[in-house]
Amino acid sequence: MTRIFSFEDLPTADLVVDAIYEGGSARNTGSDPIAKLLPGSGNQGGFRASGAGAKKKFVVLYSSGEEGDWPDRLDLNTGQFVYYGDNRTPGHDLHDTTRRGNLILKAAFENAHGDAAKRSQVPPFFVFTKCPTAKSNRSIQFKGLAVPGFPGLPMTEDLVAVWKTTSGERFQNYRAVFTVLNAATIPRGWINSLNSQEIALATAPSTWHSWVETGAYSPLTSEPTKVIRTESEQTPDTPLKAAILERVWAHFKDSPFAFESFAARVYQLMDRRVIIDEITRGSVDGGRDAIGRYLLGLSADPVYAEFALEAKCYRPSSVDVSANTVGVREIARLVSRIRHRQFGVLVTTSVVARQAYTEVRDDRHPIVLISGRDIAEILIQAGYGSVGRVGELLGEWPA
Repeated sequence: MTRIFSFEDLPTADLVVDAIYEGGSARNTGSDPIAKLLPGSGNQGGFRASGAGAKKKFVVLYSSGEEGDWPDRLDLNTGQFVYYGDNRTPGHDLHDTTRRGNLILKAAFENAHGDAAKRSQVPPFFVFTKCPTAKSNRSIQFKGLAVPGFPGLPMTEDLVAVWKTTSGERFQNYRAVFTVLNAATIPRGWINSLNSQEIALATAPSTWHSWVETGAYSPLTSEPTKVIRTESEQTPDTPLKAAILERVWAHFKDSPFAFESFAARVYQLMDRRVIIDEITRGSVDGGRDAIGRYLLGLSADPVYAEFALEAKCYRPSSVDVSANTVGVREIARLVSRIRHRQFGVLVTTSVVARQAYTEVRDDRHPIVLISGRDIAEILIQAGYGSVGRVGELLGEWPA
């Protein structure tokens, strides 16, 4: 069972990875758990820095998971955390933000790529996500201690200004890539010392100290204890994702052949190494709705793995109805059509039933399974972060 810290215990609590910190019961910002857990961080916003001037004591990165245009993402397998800056409205320069969050990111990433003296000026970044509980809708979950950059990622790609469009107006924001360090517990003693003149390095997590001294990353990686996703794990977990998926299904439910081309586009949006060679005709597809290649080698000396894609525009679950699931029969059909040295891709607006999912993984069939939640998340990550934007994309496939 996940550990939960009560609101009253927050001032003395350590930061424990994946522990939940409850908010208060009052209907105002006084119930914010971050301000009580980390004094000096403030009680509003997703980007909260402690300390006056350019040198910050620590920074809190809080993600609600509800910003479609700014899809923060933590990869639990690799420890990579992608966070978007705080310039989120048109009419402002990239660094002209109220909380100066983008300026802090710029300085932190510049120092992170310097020597040990420069890295020592990088503030610790504490990552939290929204996690409502029965006692408080403001409760949060601690996801880890992060530092700028990621092992193997060029320094030209870990902090990038990206363009966004809102109501026809363009503006820039930062896309920042962090590494969540392998530190299971952040001691209260070190947290308290960050607000003092003398930071207690002796109580700092060893992975943080090592990164400052050497620049070596020790990411918090985790292998999943299971490889079979439940139906709930394949179903949208936020209202935005559910609305996006419903919009896609409603568009294609009466024209499933058109969904085949859209499914191939979704797979391309997921990975830029995907190449679609052919969308097969429905009457002669042989069980394959699309055929393509995945680039494994260098673009100058390519090595390809061929794949066959099948699309299933099945009804997703909603409040009123259950999902029309993809079963063993549909999976077996795709498996039988995969040729030697090929892999398969199944894209569905619904979910893959447990028995079918189990057989795929137990028999080690090389099948990529993209379910309804995945479609919504892929579209959001690709910049289609609202139902309206998705509707514009669907215009390429007239109903």
